[in-house]
Amino acid sequence: MILLGYLASIVIGISLGLIGGGGSILTVPVLVYLFKLEPMLATAYSLFIVGTSSLVGAYPKYKQGSINLKTAIVFGAPSIVAVFATRKFIVPAIPEEVFSIGEFMVTKSVLMMLLFAVLMVAASVSMILDKKSHSEEKEIEQVFNYPLIIIEGSVVGVLTGLVGAGGGFLIIPALVMLSKLPMKMAVGTSLLIIAAKSLIGFTGDLSENAAKMDWMLLGTVSALAIGGIFIGNWLSKSIDGNKLKKGFGWFVLVMGIYIILDQFFLKTGSDH
Repeated sequence: MILLGYLASIVIGISLGLIGGGGSILTVPVLVYLFKLEPMLATAYSLFIVGTSSLVGAYPKYKQGSINLKTAIVFGAPSIVAVFATRKFIVPAIPEEVFSIGEFMVTKSVLMMLLFAVLMVAASVSMILDKKSHSEEKEIEQVFNYPLIIIEGSVVGVLTGLVGAGGGFLIIPALVMLSKLPMKMAVGTSLLIIAAKSLIGFTGDLSENAAKMDWMLLGTVSALAIGGIFIGNWLSKSIDGNKLKKGFGWFVLVMGIYIILDQFFLKTGSDH
């Protein structure tokens, strides 16, 4: 299982390099099901892995001029504040036993996994139905819808803080619609936003979880994911990532449904 986990870590990076997102949605399931980490700790690990991978992925985009720094700051600021506050204050405040449905106890860990599974299903639908229009590549005068950007950035930040996923599938459409960015620029800018909010969100965990963390495992998985990004970037020269996105979306959908069934039915009667 550990070996499978390391292979899956490379796949996370490959998907980030090849299709520009989606890979981070697999990080928590890989950590929970293959490395057997407790879900709350897995979301903390995921923030670091997703943050470092996205930062490495953002660098070539920056060199190509595909990152709009002003947009990254405007959208990223409320998102960063929200993710840090969520990890520092909201997550620790969630009780260990949230509520019960009959004999089934919804614990903090179960709630996190169910939230994550719902996000996976939403991300998969976004990938499956993706109808990217090349007309969006035209230069449009940027107009910032500040109230909506602050709300959207905060919502994405809270979601990232709760489940440890980057939320690129939420950020990219928001940047296109609310900041009038061309699609290519939105993809690059979203990587920088994801990197900043994930890594700063991770610092919100350090005071409580630093002693529990297996830094060797965290470093190894992060390094493998980063290596996967370079493989994905290399493959993207000969493979159209957009054609793979739909298939990857179906895989994420199946995984999301499996996690929901696993939490609700397969574990009924166990320690939950």
